[in-house]
Amino acid sequence: MADFTFETVTHSVHRWIISAPEPLGAPAEVISKAWASAANAYRETHELASTEPIPGEVLRFHVRDTATVIEYATEERP
Repeated sequence: MADFTFETVTHSVHRWIISAPEPLGAPAEVISKAWASAANAYRETHELASTEPIPGEVLRFHVRDTATVIEYATEERP
């Protein structure tokens, strides 16, 4: 009898990449649109109603040299 188990987990990262060239950076309107798109995608992925709040820690913002990135991750276990 085996004294261990095995599983496969698929980890996906969903990203919205907004161009933010120096010295001006990214316009607020573009950030707002990308943020809304990411939030809608998260809701769809997790089957949340449009009125249901998204947990505060799931959408992450990262700053790169010439871009701002909004992302969230998902995991699938078959």
